[in-house]
Amino acid sequence: MANTASARKRIRQTARRTERNRARKSRVRTFIRKVEAAIAGGDKEAAVTALRLAEPELQRAAGKGVLPKNTASRKISRLAARIKALALS
Repeated sequence: MANTASARKRIRQTARRTERNRARKSRVRTFIRKVEAAIAGGDKEAAVTALRLAEPELQRAAGKGVLPKNTASRKISRLAARIKALALS
């Protein structure tokens, strides 16, 4: 157990930060799920719209340190490629 005031404060700060990060990560996963559902349904317009909403959410999570920057970029890139492939098929 934390004995010093500073250690107790760090515990409180970590708990608040963890809660925020968990909410951000969950929100990102929800947006990605919506894009993937539209892709699975074969609806290109809905997929493009969903990606347009998901992209800033992923970038924001990367900016806040919830996701690594390259991870966010990779996810956006792969979703965009899957949407582009819808048009070809």
